[in-house]
Amino acid sequence: MREAGIPFQVHAANIDEKQLPGELPLEYARRLSCEKAQAVAVIYPQHYVLGADTIVVVNNEALRSPEILGKPKDQQDAARMLRLLSGRDHEVTTAVSLIVPDAGANTRSCVTQSSTTRVWFRKLAESEIQQYVVGGEPMDKAGAYAIQGGAALWTDRIEGEYSNVVGLPLSVVTEILLANNFTR
Repeated sequence: MREAGIPFQVHAANIDEKQLPGELPLEYARRLSCEKAQAVAVIYPQHYVLGADTIVVVNNEALRSPEILGKPKDQQDAARMLRLLSGRDHEVTTAVSLIVPDAGANTRSCVTQSSTTRVWFRKLAESEIQQYVVGGEPMDKAGAYAIQGGAALWTDRIEGEYSNVVGLPLSVVTEILLANNFTR
């Protein structure tokens, strides 16, 4: 947001982030981003409020289905996620939701858009995974990695928007704000 010259404040939303039974990955990310925006909009009714949620999705052969990789629960979970991502591609999806300032209406609707980027990792050595996990960087990151951090060395290529993988797709943010009459 700073790079785009958009003034902002950060306010964490305290919501339940459990996936609902049968909920598809994109639906899950979109629901969470909207719920985050709604939770914060109650506190700031006269402001534009953005909520966002990023998920990493990888095909898990053991489960024979896609697996959503959120933030790891602990170091063992982080290492497990990185092993799953090693030597293969995965998708990073970020949903961005906007709630516009209250103009007297009782309900404020949530406008949501999303961006998906495909990322390829080279094969990782177990020692790299362990060193990265011990460093602590993966612990608050979807998929247990930061592409702008230590995982930059593992990335063979990406298809899509880099800022989406970092955590906030600037093109989507700009588009959604302009379409809803945001001015600086």
